[in-house]
Order: sequence, then structure tokens, then C-alpha cells
Amino acid sequence: MRALLVSLTLLVIAGLVSVTQGAAGLPVSGVVSELLDALPGVEVDSGLTTSQEAILWSIRLPRAALSMLVGAALGMAGAAYQGVFRNPLADPYLLGVSAGAGLGAVLALGFDLDLSFGPFSAVPAAAFAGALLAVSGSALIARGSFSSAATLLLSGVAMAALFSAAQTYALQQLDESRAREALSWLFGQLSTDGWDQVLLLLPYVGLSAVVLLAYARHLDVLRLGDDEARALGLKPARTRLFVIVAATLMTAAAVSVSGLIAFVGLVVPHMVRMLTSHSYRVILPLAGVLGGAFLASVDVGARTLVAPAELPVGVITAFVGAPFFAFVLWRRGAPR
Repeated sequence: MRALLVSLTLLVIAGLVSVTQGAAGLPVSGVVSELLDALPGVEVDSGLTTSQEAILWSIRLPRAALSMLVGAALGMAGAAYQGVFRNPLADPYLLGVSAGAGLGAVLALGFDLDLSFGPFSAVPAAAFAGALLAVSGSALIARGSFSSAATLLLSGVAMAALFSAAQTYALQQLDESRAREALSWLFGQLSTDGWDQVLLLLPYVGLSAVVLLAYARHLDVLRLGDDEARALGLKPARTRLFVIVAATLMTAAAVSVSGLIAFVGLVVPHMVRMLTSHSYRVILPLAGVLGGAFLASVDVGARTLVAPAELPVGVITAFVGAPFFAFVLWRRGAPR
């Protein structure tokens, strides 16, 4: 509980920094007052100008919410994959999600592929479809054998290599401007058009998070091994199926609106293990909260370090995440 309260505090602080920092700075007191004024039955004069209110509600808050949702999705999905495969190097892109989503986005951006459906516009829809296609291919290669973690891992490697090769070939066929646009998406971005992307992502993250939290105890049992889990009455194949589907759906939805953001799902669960517990009843919710705080903080750096230009979010997460993970491996060996 103490760790959860600290994590939520960090999330609130990261959110406030995210909405107040940028090309047009907003006063913290004014932002807090404006948010309080939006509550039913509360009337507070924020002192913000009309343009500042528009910036807050139309740009800063949607972007902060999107960064928190994407960070939470990648953090929880990474923890779930590490638990279900019993592999400390597992991350949300393990089964070819990143390669499939990247190929879909490149085709949509470079060749005007339009797979839009429902609330999904062309690029998110193509990335979402590509991610699900890659994971389906991994399951097909493994012949649906969710009882074997090693088989799924190897099939994911094969699909990732295939889709990455197709992605590289597609990039080579594009002209310079379209290739630059596709690469910008591949490096990760959190630009928003109001609240549309937040509302698109929210139901996928919410539903998948409920499933993962419901299977947290099962992941704790799987840590003992498949034979021991069966002896305790657990069905490992069924657990893997539900956890992998939920984590993949969450990751595919996040990638479809943010591009490829590395290391969040790999580093954040290890941070939680180092600071709290090895139980997935603790790791999963804290990985979601800290993942949201981490990515919201990184997004502030992306918007301010080289202002008025903007750095790709995935570049900063790699710069921060890779040394941290290397330090963890050097100091403690591969975490379990």
C-alpha cells in the first residue's frame, strides 16, 4: 500500500509537470484551480486566460493522459510477458508486435493503405492490424501450443524477423518525405488531436488491465514451473492464452497511437521488483502506475530539451532505459 501511494504521488507530480511545461508555460496554481473548477459543485477562479485554458484542455491534458495510458499499457504488458514466459528479458514487443505494427504503419503512411474502421483512422488501424497479424502468425507457427513458452518465444523471433524485413523493404521504396514521416512514427511519438486517441486507447487498456490483474495470482503460481502449477490445480496453457491475448491487445492498441517506444515494458517491471516485491499481485498494478509516470516525465523532456523542436519519445526512453537495464544486469545479474 505504501508503494502504491508513493507511485500515485509520482504519477500526479509527473502529470502536473507535463501539463505545465512546454513552449507556453502554464502556472501550476492556475492549472490546479482550473482542474478543481471542473469538478461538480466546485467553483474556483483559475486566473488562466482563454488561450491558456484552450492549451490546457485541448493540448496538454490530452497529451499527458495519452502518455500515461501508453506508459501504463507498456509497463503492465511487459510485467505480464515476463511472468508468463518466466523470462526477465521479455517485453511487450516479444511476439512480433513491434515489427507487425511498424509494417502496418509504414504501409499506411507510405502507400496510402487505408484500413480505417470504427474509431481507428488509417495509420492506427494499419498498425493495430499489423501487430495482431504478427502475433497470430507466432501462435500459428507454435500451432497454438500455449503450453510451451519456449515454442512461443522462438515463433515470435521468427515473425519479428519476417515483418522487420518486410518493413525495411517497404521503407526503401518510399520517397524521402514519406520515409521521414514513417521513421518519425517508428521512433515513437505522443502527438494528439484532442481527446480522440485517449478515448480510442482507454477501453483496450482498461479491459486488458482487468484481465491481467485477475490472473496475477496465476502468474505467481507459474513462477514455480508448469509441473508444480498443474499439481496446484492451475492450467498453464489456459493462463498463458488469456494473459498473452490481454497483454498483446493492450500493446497493439498502445503502439497504434504512439509508435514504437522501447524499454518502458522492460525496465519498469524491474524497477518495481527492485523496490517492492516479486509477487505479480504487486508488480502488475505498480508497473502500470510507474509506467504512466515514467512516460509522462519522458514526454516532458521530448518537448523541452530541444525546443522548439521535439525529440522522438522512443529515443529518450532508449537513452534512459538501456543504461539502467545494463546497470541492473551488471550489479545483480539477470533479474528473476
